[in-house]
Amino acid sequence: MDLEYKVIDDKYLNLREVLKNEFKISSRLLLKLMRDKKIFLNNEQIDKNINLKLGDIIQVDLNCIEDNSNIVPSEISLDILYEDEYMLIVNKPSDMAVHPSLRHYTDCLSNGVKAYFDKNSLHRLIRPVNRLDKDTTGIVIFAKNSYIQECLILQMKKKILKKEYIGILSGILKEKSDTINAPIARKEGSIIERCIDENGQEAITHYEVIKEVNNISVVHFILETGRTHQIRVHSMYVGNPLLGDTLYATKSNLITRQALHAYKVAFIHPISKENIEITADLPDDMKKIIE
Repeated sequence: MDLEYKVIDDKYLNLREVLKNEFKISSRLLLKLMRDKKIFLNNEQIDKNINLKLGDIIQVDLNCIEDNSNIVPSEISLDILYEDEYMLIVNKPSDMAVHPSLRHYTDCLSNGVKAYFDKNSLHRLIRPVNRLDKDTTGIVIFAKNSYIQECLILQMKKKILKKEYIGILSGILKEKSDTINAPIARKEGSIIERCIDENGQEAITHYEVIKEVNNISVVHFILETGRTHQIRVHSMYVGNPLLGDTLYATKSNLITRQALHAYKVAFIHPISKENIEITADLPDDMKKIIE
């Protein structure tokens, strides 16, 4: 069993309280688990709420077979940074979307993960926990079941799951270490571009310059919020856009994309409760600029 809890006091009166408060299972997932008979009380399957007594053992089986035929499998080489029975963490290259779309129906990262799951007889939905822009490189987490996905998204909301980036910015920043607190909204008339707008969503980025060379700055970013294009928009806002970011600045003869890499994530493993820290080396196109 994946989750287990033994009743040793009167902290919880019934099964539902344990599942929602101890395991943080959402109401939606709770209904699904009960319907699929994945919840056990003293090794017996149960499909309804029930009062508890001392010594009762509640268990949850997260293993299930799911139909993932909605995504086309494609043989895409995956740079796997971490994997266990609950999640897969990969290092995404540039020029690759995370999710399928009309333009990227068979050549996105999720297509590669689907093929990898098929090869390993893993019948699970493809669940990216975080996303990156097509030309941003770095770490993407895929949850192998709904529970892990919910837990990691909750950790992001509670700012337990930390995401760190390395970016190469045009020019020399006036402040070498600072926090950018500027709300971001969708730019009027555009479905892609974002802008700073006092009526937008809260967006907070912490940064520190780690190297300066040839009128460019290598910057370490820590996101406190996760808005679309947050680092790209905030970098433009302080007057030092990401090198090569043609949406918010201009082309560069040093790199053919925005110079941004999601290089580190840290979180608490939802099952083992271990502190997990994963890093991904800078891609070659960014290394060449700063070495």
